[in-house]
Amino acid sequence: MKRHGKAEVLVTDQLRSYGAAMKEIGNVGRQETGRWLNNRGENSHQSFRRRERAMLRFRRMNTLQKFVAVHASVHNHFNQERHLYSRHNFKLNRAAALSEWRQLCSA
Repeated sequence: MKRHGKAEVLVTDQLRSYGAAMKEIGNVGRQETGRWLNNRGENSHQSFRRRERAMLRFRRMNTLQKFVAVHASVHNHFNQERHLYSRHNFKLNRAAALSEWRQLCSA
């Protein structure tokens, strides 16, 4: 807030509760709602929501922590961000990761 000042526009969903809250604080003029305006905010939370949904499957925090510890190392190893590479380079990177993983598992 100090660096950039007050927000000129607040983009929200079209939920009525947001409008009521804006009236209460006195920001009705600053609120913008539109069909695609909130995409940036919603898409930035998708990975978080996917992770949250996966967490709901675990009944105990211990089992969740065990799973996350293993999953993080495996996911980071194999997540190649395919859209950034050509098919040839992607296949080379994937083969290298798989051979490295097999060496780690056999040791």
